[in-house]
Amino acid sequence: MPSPQTLAALRAFVAERDWDQFHSPENLAKSISIEAGELLECFQWSPDFDQEQVEAELADVVTYCIHLANKIGVDLDEIVMKKLESTKAKYPVELAKGRMTKYTKLSEAPE
Repeated sequence: MPSPQTLAALRAFVAERDWDQFHSPENLAKSISIEAGELLECFQWSPDFDQEQVEAELADVVTYCIHLANKIGVDLDEIVMKKLESTKAKYPVELAKGRMTKYTKLSEAPE
């Protein structure tokens, strides 16, 4: 997850510009979706991509995710680990390994 230095730099950037007033959870969630669309656009017509452009768009997505987590008062490490535990339960290794089947169909025989 982001280092304390990265968090401090992001918070300072926003504070210097007085942008926190615009960072409602709703606006941040919208921004995540918009930036994710821009990231996806990097792959729109080809699996080939411009590394620098992908990194810039990925940084935008991650930055807004960090801002949203900060705004709603959650620890990113904590929520990711919690989600990982629930996902492990949905996708047990013995059923999911090497398969991209949705968890609701894992009990079915592999195709």
